[in-house]
Amino acid sequence: MPKFYSIILLFWVFFSLNVYSQKKTLRAKSTTENITIDGKINEEIWKTAPVASDFIMFEPDNGKPISNGKRTEVKILYDNNAIYVAALLYDDEPDKISREVTNRDVFGVSDNFSVSINGFNDGQQDFRFFVSSAGVQMDCLATEDSEDFTWDAIWESKVSLTDFGWVVEMKIPYAALRFSNSDKQTWGLNFMREIKRDAQKYTWNRVDTKIGAVIAQEGILKGIENIKTPTRLFFIPYTSAYYQHNDLGSDKTFKAGLDIKYGINDSFTLDAILVPDFGQTKFDNAILNLEPFEQLLNENRPFFTEGTDLFSKGGLFYSRRIGGAPSTIPSIANNEEITNYPSTVNLLNAAKVSGRTKKGLGIGFLNAITEKTYATILNNDTNNTRKEVIEPLTNYNVLVFDQRFNQNSSVSFVNTNTTRNGGFRDANASALLFNLNTKANTYNLYGDFKYSDVNGVENYNGYKTSLNFAKTSGRYRYLFSGKYISKDYDINDLGIIFYTNYHAAYAESSYRIVNPTKVFNTFKATQNINFESQNTTGKTQEAWYQVVTTATTLKNNYFEFLFQLNPIDRFDFYEPREYGRYVYKPKSAIGYIQFFSNENKPFHYEIELSSEKFDEKNRATYKIFGGTKYRFNDKFSLQYNFQYTRMANNRGWV
Repeated sequence: MPKFYSIILLFWVFFSLNVYSQKKTLRAKSTTENITIDGKINEEIWKTAPVASDFIMFEPDNGKPISNGKRTEVKILYDNNAIYVAALLYDDEPDKISREVTNRDVFGVSDNFSVSINGFNDGQQDFRFFVSSAGVQMDCLATEDSEDFTWDAIWESKVSLTDFGWVVEMKIPYAALRFSNSDKQTWGLNFMREIKRDAQKYTWNRVDTKIGAVIAQEGILKGIENIKTPTRLFFIPYTSAYYQHNDLGSDKTFKAGLDIKYGINDSFTLDAILVPDFGQTKFDNAILNLEPFEQLLNENRPFFTEGTDLFSKGGLFYSRRIGGAPSTIPSIANNEEITNYPSTVNLLNAAKVSGRTKKGLGIGFLNAITEKTYATILNNDTNNTRKEVIEPLTNYNVLVFDQRFNQNSSVSFVNTNTTRNGGFRDANASALLFNLNTKANTYNLYGDFKYSDVNGVENYNGYKTSLNFAKTSGRYRYLFSGKYISKDYDINDLGIIFYTNYHAAYAESSYRIVNPTKVFNTFKATQNINFESQNTTGKTQEAWYQVVTTATTLKNNYFEFLFQLNPIDRFDFYEPREYGRYVYKPKSAIGYIQFFSNENKPFHYEIELSSEKFDEKNRATYKIFGGTKYRFNDKFSLQYNFQYTRMANNRGWV
């Protein structure tokens, strides 16, 4: 192990000599004037604010300066409550600006403008706020790996169309951001403008697409000094009443509770819920699930969708475990039946603290308690009923430490714990993660070591480890990856995992263009090879060679082609639902073609064709998907989709 860490240290020191190109700087201007968010930008203070301009194309023609006819000018003001953003987006054809009214967080085919803010200027996480030309708001928490649009902040925006283009005005309260408590703030900052009809995106500070990291290539916002932010304290009480009636009788239920949000400081936030009622939470989609694994559900409860970036580290936390299905099924005699088995367990209370220090240390702590839950069992001979505990009083705990450094690297520790009262199953899981990038984001080394321990009727422990090395810049890129998961690695008490007890090796190489050619706006070709083997038997789980090509034409039509060859017989150890058995999967070849017409035009259509042919007589799978959409105006459109699937001589569990 010392030798391994020495290699990591040498890797980091050697490549840290690289430096970034010069970053643009914008100074925010202080104001005491009342700023009205009306999309008009007519307050006097705006006239003296510094201007961010000279936008540069992000895609498709990376590095090309924006034309004078589409020039973009942005200004920022601030006071003790919020920052204010004003953007003038010129367009030489203002009557062709794309607009579509959608739900929040849905871009549609509208032009849009966004501001990305990194309050710690650590190059690793953004708060992004988008406004479309139709006035629709979109917002997300962004890292290099993902954009989390389940996060919704409270902020104001207004759009107005003009004879020269369109105007955006925004007010972003400090309560929607996180930053250090320094007297003089230095934030990471970038603006992006998307012109839909041309399929073009421009940024204020240039983002070089030959470099994989985007956030680390932001500009700088200075000038915010000595602000006295208001206390972030919200009390949200609720009451709810339910009346249910069916053939067996009626039932009345009354509930009351409280949500609390408190800003400990500008970096850390406390969230708490007492006796919550999630009755207004949208329902999960009903899916007929014939797969060997449980359905992975989206989180719809606001408490668990906020501040998810820290708690998602390492993949040990699946929030739907809290208040989910009971963990046991009662034993019954031949003359008994279960007449009431609750599908979920009530959450009594939960609290979490999350934030990041000015030295880059992110800290997350979550604790939740669910109530004791019973099933009702009927004796058919005596008609007597009894109750049996199917989930005891349970405590869930998550602890995360995430240290960021060097503008693009991090080391993290995560621990999750599930403690059930009495003689029920307890579980604990821990993870150590590292993600190291060279200073210029040319190469990346990342990996993890995870350990799980389960105590109950059965006591066992397991582990998972992986190591990955990648070239993350340039037209040609590659990745090498290896991992090992032991048979008894189990995080399913507070996390979710499907496959265990195997080891795998993966390699990938890719080529892309960063500027348009005479044929394509974008083009990327990837080939990869993957091999997975089960630990106990040594049999192959997966083995493939795959080629994927994606491209966008100069007319912004999209193509995707995939070919996958599975040259080795494989074995599925989960489909039989019984330990020690497996399903044989013969050699096969897969082909897939997808075409999307330019979605920015009023009429749009798409088609997908795929098939898999097995090395077995008359066994094959065919799929066809098609769809059309016509947009009559910015408020009304019609869409029709169809799908056909045929699985000839397929084998599976029913």
